Amino acid sequence: MQKLTKIKLLKVHYIPKTLETGVLYVSEEFGAALHLCACGCGTKVSTPIGPTDWAVEETPDGPTLVPSVGNWQFPCRSHYFIREGRIEWAGAWTPEQITSGREAEEQRHLAYFEERARERSGALQRLWRWVKNLFNMDH
Repeated sequence: MQKLTKIKLLKVHYIPKTLETGVLYVSEEFGAALHLCACGCGTKVSTPIGPTDWAVEETPDGPTLVPSVGNWQFPCRSHYFIREGRIEWAGAWTPEQITSGREAEEQRHLAYFEERARERSGALQRLWRWVKNLFNMDH
C-alpha cells in the first residue's frame, strides 16, 4: 500500500460511485466530503460537513479538512490531517483516547444543538412580546 502525501479538492453535486485516489470530493449541497483512505487501503472515508462535524477550507495549495481523520473503525486504523492539500500523518490512538474523543464529539453536538434551541426560544419570546405590545393599548 502506498501512503498518500497530497490530495486535491473536487467540488461536486453528487459524490461519484468510483472515487479517484488523491481526491477529496466535497458536496456542499449534501454536506458531505468523501475520499479514499490516505493509507492506500482503498476504503471510502466519509466525513459529514457541518457546524458540529468536519469543515473544509479551500486554500491555494489544496484543501484543509478539520478536525483530523481517524479511521478507527477500519482495519487500517489510519489517522491523519489534511492541511493545504498535504496529508500529515498522526499517531494511532489508544482505545481510551478513541472513547474520550467520541465522548467529546458527542458533547460538542449536544452543546451546539442546545444553544440553537436557546436561540430559537429567545427569538420566539421576543416575537411574542412584540405581538403583545402591538395590541397593548395602555402605553
